[in-house]
Amino acid sequence: MSGIETFATFPMWVGFIGFVTAILALDLFVFGGRLAHRVSPREALSWALAWVILATLFGCAQWWFLDGAEGRVLANRKTLEFFTGYLIELSLSVDNMFVFSLIFGYFAVPPELQRRVLLFGVLGAIVMRIAMILAGVWLLSKFVWLFYVFGLFLVITGIRMLLFAEHAPDIGRNPIVRLMRKFMRMTQDYRGESFFVRVNGLLYTTPMFGVLLIIETTDLVFAVDSIPAIFAVTTDPFIVFTSNIFAIMGLRALYFLLASMAERFRYLKYGLGVILTVIGGKMLAAPWVHVPVLWSLGAVGIILLVSIGASLVLSQRADADDPARIADSTAAGSKRRP
Repeated sequence: MSGIETFATFPMWVGFIGFVTAILALDLFVFGGRLAHRVSPREALSWALAWVILATLFGCAQWWFLDGAEGRVLANRKTLEFFTGYLIELSLSVDNMFVFSLIFGYFAVPPELQRRVLLFGVLGAIVMRIAMILAGVWLLSKFVWLFYVFGLFLVITGIRMLLFAEHAPDIGRNPIVRLMRKFMRMTQDYRGESFFVRVNGLLYTTPMFGVLLIIETTDLVFAVDSIPAIFAVTTDPFIVFTSNIFAIMGLRALYFLLASMAERFRYLKYGLGVILTVIGGKMLAAPWVHVPVLWSLGAVGIILLVSIGASLVLSQRADADDPARIADSTAAGSKRRP
């Protein structure tokens, strides 16, 4: 494993964080100023494409800057690291998306309120990711052997994901849900987009706050997988941070675009399990086998394409063999837990 290195200067960090802050402020105070609304597939597709385009432009701008300042070799390497990390983080965030769908269903979150919950979820996720990335980079700089611990952890996580791919988490057994029920005063119904309200002079949380809390803790759990995964590609904190942020920012749009079709991506989780296992194996084999970043990018891309293709083809065949399956799935998805 190579040492910790970064090309980013302090102004570059400030500039990127300022850019993300400006986008979130626009979303919160400009776009968020509209009445709560159900996000349409067209709106979700527009935002998803916007974030993919922004990530691509960022990667190209990074290459152009480094090519002029540091040379073509470093520019090529850092740009490949960014796009590989971005693809890994984006693919692993898809698993978050399906869990978010379960959380919203369990708490019966109205579609028009889901957008605001995920927006604040993104804000919290950014803060947590910054802390975890800086901690991870510092630990790796002090204790090189942790790189192999991360690798072993990813292999174990990947195997568990493969073994329990068909197992849906039981939201009701989540420790945070149990603690909320025991210690928090919560209203029985939603109060618009409010997280807190006063009832008879007492401060109550609304179910919106409970959902946000579960979303944040869920992202924390997933970050424990995704951040070590990108360390297999690079330990540059700027690359790790920017690829994470672009993936997180695009996750919200992907949720509204694909969550309703979760059943059609049933084999994607197997692909994610394979990706984690392969990345962990790459980290463990690093002292003996050097895997170029371009190979990692290609492997992740191929695994994703195969798992998505298999999901779509096999789900279409299942629908053709059993037309009633679509109606049953739709009916099940429309049920809301009180």
